[in-house]
Amino acid sequence: MAAQQQSLSDTLANSYKHGSSFVDQDTLKQPLRTFLFGYPLANTLAPALHASLFKSISLPWTYKVYETQDQSEFLPALKCPDIIGCAITMPYKVQMMSVVDDVMDEGRAIGAINTVFLRKASDGSTRYIGTNTDAIGVREAFRQNAPDVCARAVGKPAMVIGAGGACRASIYALLRGLGASKLYLVNRYDHEAKDIIQSFQATGFQGEILHVSSVEQASKIDTPVLMVGTVPDFPPKEPGEILAREIATHFLQRPNKGCVLEMCYHPKPKTAFYEIASQNGWQVILGTEAMIWQGVAQQILWAEKSLDEFDVGEAEKLPMRDRLGK
Repeated sequence: MAAQQQSLSDTLANSYKHGSSFVDQDTLKQPLRTFLFGYPLANTLAPALHASLFKSISLPWTYKVYETQDQSEFLPALKCPDIIGCAITMPYKVQMMSVVDDVMDEGRAIGAINTVFLRKASDGSTRYIGTNTDAIGVREAFRQNAPDVCARAVGKPAMVIGAGGACRASIYALLRGLGASKLYLVNRYDHEAKDIIQSFQATGFQGEILHVSSVEQASKIDTPVLMVGTVPDFPPKEPGEILAREIATHFLQRPNKGCVLEMCYHPKPKTAFYEIASQNGWQVILGTEAMIWQGVAQQILWAEKSLDEFDVGEAEKLPMRDRLGK
């Protein structure tokens, strides 16, 4: 598939297909609220990130956690008059697709939303629009940290390891946002990989996804240039886990090197998979980069501001990286 070269400005422009601007000069001066809806939320770093971003664009807005196991609390919380948008995390990313007024294309393809933003309908009423900025986080983590590798990755295979929550957004980012020719999916359970492939096919998503289920199969196909790891940092024990690690290691040990985004960053950012990739000469990007950039995309949609108005430099990233490194 040819690269789409989507940008964060495209994300904002596409949001207006779902309604007109909700933000004016008065709105920007009001102490409005955003929140993260999910459970559990004890380890989330999102409030620190969003506080920093709101400060960088001089907004008096806040971002708080809303930790609950009762999903019926979502709509009443979202429709409070001082709410300007929200983030959604596990276990509610799929369920909340059905309660918003509309969902952007990436959310439909991925089958989950992590963000709700507000737009105005033609009659002036408020529309609550869902989307998925996790895919943007993956895309921008690669673009911002490995632009040269991204340039040569266009038209080449990419790979995702794991079929959990981060898998779908990673597939969308690699095929639609970074121009991979096809996507290799490696997972401990065959049925989970097949479910992922079928779910994308059901949405009409255009992109080839190949389930790689053996080292022998891997030895006969081209090396991926971009790779995303989405599994927890536990030593592989089950046969399927051991096989998935062997397949990934097979590609990493080949002479052609690329770039890995390791999405697992808790409890420590430098996982076993991170170390294997690094020791084999691959550039490795911390998953915190994807978390930062999906948050930037959320704020662009909420505040309706362009990327160049935000300060997403080292001043904002270093405190978070330091905290994760402890």
